[in-house]
Amino acid sequence: MENGVQEHQGAISHGDVLSHPSAGQTEGLKQDAGHAVLNSLLSGALAGAVAKTSVAPLDRTKIIFQVSSSRFSAKEAYRLIYRTYLQEGFLGLWRGNSATMVRVVPYAAIQFCAHEQYKKLLGGYYSFQGKALPPFPRFLAGSLAGTTAAMLTYPLDMVRARMAVTPKEMYSNILHVFARISQEEGMKTLYRGFTPTILGVVPYAGLSFFTYETLKKLHAEKSGRVQPHSYERLAFGACAGLIGQSASYPLDVVRRRMQTAGVTGHTYSSIMGTMREILAKEGLVRGLYKGLSMNWIKGPITVGVSFTTFDLTQILLRRLQQQGYFPQ
Repeated sequence: MENGVQEHQGAISHGDVLSHPSAGQTEGLKQDAGHAVLNSLLSGALAGAVAKTSVAPLDRTKIIFQVSSSRFSAKEAYRLIYRTYLQEGFLGLWRGNSATMVRVVPYAAIQFCAHEQYKKLLGGYYSFQGKALPPFPRFLAGSLAGTTAAMLTYPLDMVRARMAVTPKEMYSNILHVFARISQEEGMKTLYRGFTPTILGVVPYAGLSFFTYETLKKLHAEKSGRVQPHSYERLAFGACAGLIGQSASYPLDVVRRRMQTAGVTGHTYSSIMGTMREILAKEGLVRGLYKGLSMNWIKGPITVGVSFTTFDLTQILLRRLQQQGYFPQ
């Protein structure tokens, strides 16, 4: 449209009228935009579900260490996983994963869809529509996407954390968690730890999306291929997860402590108070960075699988639509 304006500026000055899109063209653009949003929602939902389910046992183990004062080590993590398997069976390793899915599916769908929309919005603002964004808008698009998703799905994250650290006799299902928290601790508890979550999401989502998009851009420039191979996407996502989660990890520990305070006997009430207590009792590395080494295994796998699944699902859905399997 901008090219059309530039090409016809001279003609307009002599009294000609610039043509506007017809009603049919406008409707087609709206349908294309609607398809793009729906595709990104579906792709994001699948990406989140596949990624989180693949690392659920490690995720549950990490949370248990984060909310306790026990010292973390690979040996102790293995013992905890094995003990969980003996006491609760193989599926016990995935306890809380149903709550995770209830949260992750809408979270990932919203995050990936929002990221695509923020990229378009910022691309138009910075005159980079259809091209790779400059570094700062690239980081900003990821941060805004993560913040949007976290704000809309936070209570589900609280429920998932509670289910991960409690025996199955305490909470029978997701609705039971909501009911007991509301009755015994108040509705405000569902948003306990919200501030450190948002503070952590900004660098985590921002750096994750920034790193992944930057690596894809550099790859295209160096290789001449617009689309990386699947294993290359996994590698880019793994790097993104490693950087993003390492940067925001202390706030993740604080968030988990505040979320589970009602069932661990602690009274964490503020971010700084929680940090001070963790530092005083457990130290910096063994406290605020407890379980980070496990996250260096889990995080890259999660983010790598998530980004790769999203991209490949997007490509598949577009091809199916072009072949007429979905209405145009």
